[in-house]
Amino acid sequence: MTGAFDENYETFKALLDAFPPSEAVKRLEMFGVEASTVQQIRDRHEQQTIRIRELEEPQAVVLGNRDTWYTGPQSKDKCWPAIVGILRKDGWPKDPAISSLDDSSTRVVSLLNHPKEKAFSTRGLVVGYVQSGKTTNFTSVIAKAADRGYKLFIVLAGVHNGLRRQTQDRLVQQLVEPNPALWSQLTGLDSDFTPQENPASYFGKNNKTHVICVVKKNATVLRKLAGWLDKASEYLRDCPALIIDDEADQATVATKSINPLILNIMGSLPKCAYVGYTASPFANLLIDPSAADLYPRDFVVNLPKPVGHFGTEVLFGRYALDGEDPELVDDGYDMIRSIPEDDVPCVRPATKADVEGFEPVITETLQTAVEYFWLATAARRARGTGNPHNTMLIHTSVNTTVHNSFERPLKHLLSLTAQSLTDPAALSRLRELWHRETDRVPAEEFGETKVSFDRLLTELPGVLDSCRVIMDNSSSEVRLDYENGPIVAIAVGGNTLSRGLTLEGLSVSYFVRAVSAYDTLLQMGRWFGFRNGYADLPRIWMTDELAEWFRHLATVETEMRRDIDVYMTEDETPLTFAVRLRTHPALRVTAAAKMRNAVTAASSYGGKRVQTHYFHTDAAWLGGNIDAARALVAASVTHAVKTEERPSESRYVFRDVPHELVIDFLSSYKFHEKSPENDADLIIGYIRKRVAAAGSLRRWNVAIVGSPRGDDFTFAPGVTVGRNVRARLALPHPTPDLADIKTLMSRRDAAVDLTGDSSKLNERGIVDRRRLELPDTGLLVLYPIDKVSEPVPSKKTARAPLNAEDHVIGVGLVFPEPRHGDSTVEKYISADLSGVRLEDVDYSLLDGEDA
Repeated sequence: MTGAFDENYETFKALLDAFPPSEAVKRLEMFGVEASTVQQIRDRHEQQTIRIRELEEPQAVVLGNRDTWYTGPQSKDKCWPAIVGILRKDGWPKDPAISSLDDSSTRVVSLLNHPKEKAFSTRGLVVGYVQSGKTTNFTSVIAKAADRGYKLFIVLAGVHNGLRRQTQDRLVQQLVEPNPALWSQLTGLDSDFTPQENPASYFGKNNKTHVICVVKKNATVLRKLAGWLDKASEYLRDCPALIIDDEADQATVATKSINPLILNIMGSLPKCAYVGYTASPFANLLIDPSAADLYPRDFVVNLPKPVGHFGTEVLFGRYALDGEDPELVDDGYDMIRSIPEDDVPCVRPATKADVEGFEPVITETLQTAVEYFWLATAARRARGTGNPHNTMLIHTSVNTTVHNSFERPLKHLLSLTAQSLTDPAALSRLRELWHRETDRVPAEEFGETKVSFDRLLTELPGVLDSCRVIMDNSSSEVRLDYENGPIVAIAVGGNTLSRGLTLEGLSVSYFVRAVSAYDTLLQMGRWFGFRNGYADLPRIWMTDELAEWFRHLATVETEMRRDIDVYMTEDETPLTFAVRLRTHPALRVTAAAKMRNAVTAASSYGGKRVQTHYFHTDAAWLGGNIDAARALVAASVTHAVKTEERPSESRYVFRDVPHELVIDFLSSYKFHEKSPENDADLIIGYIRKRVAAAGSLRRWNVAIVGSPRGDDFTFAPGVTVGRNVRARLALPHPTPDLADIKTLMSRRDAAVDLTGDSSKLNERGIVDRRRLELPDTGLLVLYPIDKVSEPVPSKKTARAPLNAEDHVIGVGLVFPEPRHGDSTVEKYISADLSGVRLEDVDYSLLDGEDA
């Protein structure tokens, strides 16, 4: 019986190549298979589809009950097994790397339509991480879709020739070369699309090969492709097509030429799936879902972060999200080095008028960055492991004239350094630089062994001899080329190096270019990715302002992915969910044109925790906040129903304080303008709405959290606590009158007004306990912070004394979860870019002639 069932199930699987599951079942019934056996086959297939749908990773938001026809690779497949073989040869372990890739690509393919459906037009989005293997993922998706009968594959590979060529090369290596008889190519390594004479030779019934086309997002190229597909329309009626849009937020969204052309191409394909891939989906998630556009209405897949991936959070740290224990949020590796603001005019012209004739100066920090690159390259050669290439990126401007101006001074520095290797003073300086850097970032923490200076010194002459200085931009003839043996290169560039393109063996970046949007900034980070064999060596030189922007961006990115994951567990669909993107005072979420359909998300503080971590350090500003805090405490002493003093803990709790006193305090206390989430008007409006609508938040508990070891701070007669120590994040060139302490409120503090022992409660436990004990009561916590606040020495985190002109008052607010819906408040927050020197991406090449 089992043998007969297995035979029938294999027949069913074979039928799935020609028919969707429901049709395949009908064919079994036509073959006379018993109803009970058919049901068993249905059940087994359903078990397989449930396994795919319920994979822990990747998670997906899906529209409706899409028919999960694809349940994974089969023994007869050709394309996917070839990729597995290549990856194993390249040293990929089966677990977790290949298994994770198998699961994630299977999940994406399962969300496509069955290739034998009569007609379909699917729109999906896959969210990955910068430099995290998205190309390998979509190559695997193409392979599995080809194994199941998809015919035409169009890959939109960025806007520059470099990325298009790199993508073409990867697809040829992993798809075409292992199975040349299965593939026809419409594009080549050095040739973008040009119309072919006879469409029938590609799409006619006699041609069983898959057709692949890798094109730039260039209007001229896409018009040619659209026109050729129109001429081939009679052959395309039964041609299942998959369009992969690499860097889907670039040029695709809200562009006058590229966006309509992509829609035009999709319109000429009756059976078409469009899947965008990006690490910065901000623009894609702001498209109007109701418009005839490329909003991912059918599915959004959130790829897991690969093991060993260097991402924004790992390098820059981030701020705690609501519900997280701030003490468990990492500050990032000590790999960021500061460029003084005074250096910026030396490496980037101040205005467009200054571009012509600009001569860069090799500043001390730039020289240090370049010298460290040479030392790190020598150390990597001494280790003899990992990626054979070694690259440094210098990115100061989008202007090609500025790029070219770096060639002479950098080559001069290279020549001087090579000549100075016999100079004891020069060697002593290099030795000190190496020891300083390797002491700050110990190799042992990354599973590596420190390379001694004497050992790397034997490799250094060869490194300098082989080092090339390359200007990589749209007008340069010599470009980065990793195909002809290992290279050592200092690459100076702009847009051609800032999107999608993998800089092999990137270990050092020097970055001062300011941009205005989250997505542009995130994609500039070519330093993200994998650093096998040299995870201890990467360094990034940038201004303190840019480092703070990236720290904020790490927070935005983590919050956005958490939002997507939350929607995945709440039966939402892409048409009913809206990812919230927190704002920044000097950054747009994406380009203004891409935000025209965005609305400000309703801001609800229900169940949230808000805290201050930015402060001015001048006496007048701080003094005003001290006065506001003392006025609140004095009023709380008078109006609280109960006062609890905890001398051993240096804490006070004033229970059931009228909400009017809290509003008075928020009206006079000044939040720092770099914290849009700490908006007094927004918070006050929310409190008033909750009071009016539900009677909630009428009463508050006001707490003071001090330190038993700190010197005294008096809020009111008889109310004195010890001052807390909260050191600022250490920046070599701190912004005057600004301190960022990163974390104020601990998990324990959020439970200060709960009864009993709350020390063992996690974040969820605190929320649950508050719901039981204080369902309608808010909590406001005051922190007196010592104006000096000397830091406790730490290997992991670089901290500096606060050094404010007066003591600082920190504020934390904990809001109860609403029981019957919530009162929301809205506020538009636009970025003020007037004081920021910006260079945005030039998209004029999208409409120009193909180059």
